[in-house]
Amino acid sequence: MMNKLRQYERLFKQFDENGDGKISASELKKCVEAMGEELSAEDAAASVIMLDADGDGLVGFDDFVRFVEGGKEEEKENDLREAFKMYEMDESGCITPRSLKRMLSRLGESRTIDECQVMIARFDLDGDGVLTFNEFKVMML
Repeated sequence: MMNKLRQYERLFKQFDENGDGKISASELKKCVEAMGEELSAEDAAASVIMLDADGDGLVGFDDFVRFVEGGKEEEKENDLREAFKMYEMDESGCITPRSLKRMLSRLGESRTIDECQVMIARFDLDGDGVLTFNEFKVMML
């Protein structure tokens, strides 16, 4: 954890060009652009407002850490959604024994429908015989 905090401090200092311990909208814009992404002045200002916990119009180190950590959670969620879609039955919002069997056989793991039902039952929190995204997330995390 200490190591991660040091990395965040280094990154924060790169964003904080004038060394005042805060990141302004223009500093945020410059850094995002330096990473090869685009950020309009309006979006930079909106981001600062969204991240700014103490209302001083700037992003402090604690705000920055919350932002970096939060982004990782969002990334995980998006990755899980992509994986879920691969197993999902025709955009039904759930993984059925049949859709699980289909995906597993694509991956070279052939299973019977019965085996797939057993696999699903293990994480099927509401007992409806299928996995919703939230049940899938519990299984994956």
